[in-house]
Amino acid sequence: MTAPKRLLVLGGTGFVGRALCEHLVRRSGGNGMLRVPTRRLSHGQRLQTLPTVDLVSADVHDDAALGRLLDGCDAVINLVAILHGSADEFERVHVTLPRRLAAACQAAGVRRLLHVSALGVGPGAPSNYLRSKTEGEAVLQAAGLDLTLLRPSVIFGAEDRFLNLFADMQALVPMVPLAGASARFQPVWVEDVAAALAAALDQPDSIGKTYEAVGPEVYTLAELVRLAGRWAGHERLVLPLPPAIGRLQALAMSMAPGETLMSPDNLDSMKVPSVASGQLPGLEALGVEPAALASVGPQYLGPHPGRSRFDLFRAHARRG
Repeated sequence: MTAPKRLLVLGGTGFVGRALCEHLVRRSGGNGMLRVPTRRLSHGQRLQTLPTVDLVSADVHDDAALGRLLDGCDAVINLVAILHGSADEFERVHVTLPRRLAAACQAAGVRRLLHVSALGVGPGAPSNYLRSKTEGEAVLQAAGLDLTLLRPSVIFGAEDRFLNLFADMQALVPMVPLAGASARFQPVWVEDVAAALAAALDQPDSIGKTYEAVGPEVYTLAELVRLAGRWAGHERLVLPLPPAIGRLQALAMSMAPGETLMSPDNLDSMKVPSVASGQLPGLEALGVEPAALASVGPQYLGPHPGRSRFDLFRAHARRG
């Protein structure tokens, strides 16, 4: 079984998708093809500069469009996901889309599929997010495809909307009242997630397996917030909130204009530690030695006059 050369990457214009596409282009040496659909071509401007990337305007939630996108492809990587939304929105993205994708793959004769899920999935999951991710996995596992699942913890990197948001927040406030402060995470670098997905494509024995994508260390949410502020040069006092008050804060944040930082459903998700179970293989099984948060975070969160955070991130990703 040879490594797929013609790939469809759903969600390729997102945070993980951009890192993955850049990694796959470097890995291929300019051979092969990456087809990346997007609702708006402007969202994929950075990818347009990459050789072998075919940026296509398409709605991946449309059955006919999915069929056209799969034409000529050897494999599919599904990264499409949302962190905030209603129960119906989670269902549409995390369950209905995988069901459509599985049917389209079967019709097109495309057997190889990599799907990014999440740590914390399983029976009785406490949030709409985790329940929908659980059902999405089940849909794909029942489809009889050559499936590999990746379950990451929270993913960090120069363009993340996690540590960057907490760092930016601390530049504006004297203290950070924090819901879910004791929730536990095992953050993983976006470049390591990209490398693991690429490695899984090259390894036929990854078919039928589920991998936990985590970094080497576990942190509480409060510790992550403090580190983000410290590395950005404006660490503030973190004030853990009691559960009831924390839930009110999350509700208020979910209703505020602008980008949602936390919602009640996020708090429900955080009831399940986003850490490795130890019962499934990790990134090491795919030949990836995960980077420590402390070796990467200061590179893009810290102040660096004359160079953008993204420039530093790219330099670190390529190890110079």
